Amino acid sequence: MIDERTELDVAVVGSGPAGMTAALYAARAGLSVAVFERMGPGGQMTQTERLDNYPGFAEGVDAFELSFAMASQAERFGAERVPDEVVDLNVDAVKKLLTCASGVQYSARAVIVATGAEPRELGVSGEAELRGRGVSYCATCDGGFFRGKVAVVVGGGNTAVGDALYLSRICEKVYVVHRRDSFRADALYLNALSELSNVELVLNSTVEAIRSTTDGEVPMPHVESILVRDRNTGDERVVNTDAVFIAVGTNPRSNVLKAAGVALNEAGYAIAGESGATNVPGVFVAGDVREKPLRQVITAASDGANAATAAFEYLNLD
Repeated sequence: MIDERTELDVAVVGSGPAGMTAALYAARAGLSVAVFERMGPGGQMTQTERLDNYPGFAEGVDAFELSFAMASQAERFGAERVPDEVVDLNVDAVKKLLTCASGVQYSARAVIVATGAEPRELGVSGEAELRGRGVSYCATCDGGFFRGKVAVVVGGGNTAVGDALYLSRICEKVYVVHRRDSFRADALYLNALSELSNVELVLNSTVEAIRSTTDGEVPMPHVESILVRDRNTGDERVVNTDAVFIAVGTNPRSNVLKAAGVALNEAGYAIAGESGATNVPGVFVAGDVREKPLRQVITAASDGANAATAAFEYLNLD
């Protein structure tokens, strides 16, 4: 078991598909590896109920099951998991120094940062105040609290439509609010959505506010409704709901990279090629935190394999 005295060959920051694949490949190459995880394994992958586009699973695969299977596979080859969040990365020395939220510091000869991205907020009135009281960014995490109730999903991509499909099975009614007149989701999802009688599409519309109420018996405010504006006419209407699930994209979790001097683009994503090598020697990136055209579980896993291979080559040349 590693501790702060252990000098790692590779420290992997993040335990999503990119991080776990990187750990697997690095460990199989005979390197000492630790995966630092802010939460459990899987990252954003666990925010969907089921994956239908991951190769090898003809009937799809449960996202949580795949997450833990990836973690177990990496551990089988010797990678260790550290349940602590890396909050700072010092690359001044030959060995990189990682500082965790607990205050414990670890050193490594190479670092693979696979911190992924986090849900983007709408930035409307009531959103922050009602987070955890009806406002959520993960339908598979929190949808069960609203069984038999009314829910709103905001967004138009695969995540939003997937959330609507999931919620339609447990909620009485689901509204999908999207600012455009058509969705960006895959046809497979859209075809399934079109067959549901308890889902109502609210297109060309934006959520202007999330409103709350107290009913005298519940001491804390909770979601009661949303204010929706039609982008074509400017008309506004109130939609009563018990929950609002927001799925409007993500922002990169790149603060650690910024602190280490890694080059980022204007949106905050790390600039790195297919190898994952950054402008800082010995620091590599993988997964959704990297600047790239497609962010999927399969591309994150590919990034992890590439970054681990590049890190192995870097250490052998060091």
